[in-house]
Amino acid sequence: MNLGRRLTGLLAGAALAAGTALFGAAAPAQAYSPNPAVSTYYRDTDTCPCSGGTLTDPFDGTYFAHDAGGLAVKMELNASGWFVGKVEFHPYDEKLWVYDTRNDGDGFEVTIGYSYGGSYHDLGTHAAPGTSEVVDVTVKDFDIPEGASVDISVYDGSGRSDLIAAARGTGAATA
Repeated sequence: MNLGRRLTGLLAGAALAAGTALFGAAAPAQAYSPNPAVSTYYRDTDTCPCSGGTLTDPFDGTYFAHDAGGLAVKMELNASGWFVGKVEFHPYDEKLWVYDTRNDGDGFEVTIGYSYGGSYHDLGTHAAPGTSEVVDVTVKDFDIPEGASVDISVYDGSGRSDLIAAARGTGAATA
């Protein structure tokens, strides 16, 4: 094989590899327009374990464990007739669950923080990983003091600029 053919083959292979890498790269999440509708459900975990009813959904349902003094929350996101995600705070073990249930290129982010002893503690922004799986899930395990008021906010995309819904203030969860 002559040098010209070999060089042409190498260049063509490099261009093909670069194109494949660009095509296979994940695009950034787009914003929902309009924002998804949100249904929010609270459970006093003094009376749990609990599931069923409004905690049922087409993906894995929701189950809250008994946690004396806790208040759990589930937020379901629906857009254009599709169940696109859900956010759950489980007081037992202080876990935040973020689900993206539709591979539509749209995403949302969840911020969580808590108030305790006169101070507010920001625990960051979290999102589902955004893979090609049918359901993407992120679970974050926190160490939140018992009885703390937990604030959860759901934003359309990044930057905490387009609030979709919140469970905070008097509607906060309780660790």
